[in-house]
Amino acid sequence: MRLTVANSEVLLANATRRALRLGEKEVVPRVCDLEALAASTAGKIEIESLEEGRDEQIVQNLIKAAVLTVFKERFNLGALLDVISAFDEGRIVHAGDDVPSSTYAELAASVPALREHVGTLTKDTDSPAAVASAVEFILEGLHLSKRLNKDATAGRATYRSRG
Repeated sequence: MRLTVANSEVLLANATRRALRLGEKEVVPRVCDLEALAASTAGKIEIESLEEGRDEQIVQNLIKAAVLTVFKERFNLGALLDVISAFDEGRIVHAGDDVPSSTYAELAASVPALREHVGTLTKDTDSPAAVASAVEFILEGLHLSKRLNKDATAGRATYRSRG
């Protein structure tokens, strides 16, 4: 129970910090905020591994597995083929905690197939923060499903076609 509460607080704190830094009034956690959970999780549980110092990597893998599980529960990959096609046509998306919500809202507006699926997650709200969260979730889910490539460094990610 303490782990769940601690992770919830850390996730919200990280999302709040990001929103304040970007000058946004609405706080909605995104996939990029999940990176903060590795330290808080590793501090609450003991992980036995064959190699010392792999705790954070193991926790990161657990988080990725959880994101993929929820993604697969929410989406059928066949329904996202139009989104994948947009990337096959050369679309590249930069994501991360330094990207404002408005940038994700513009992306969703410019890719009709993505807008449809974002609307499913956001219940068709126009909130840029909710749209940003949904876009990051869909992109990460497609990456973890091996449909998009992702280059990640220091809190930033670039999603592109696998082709």
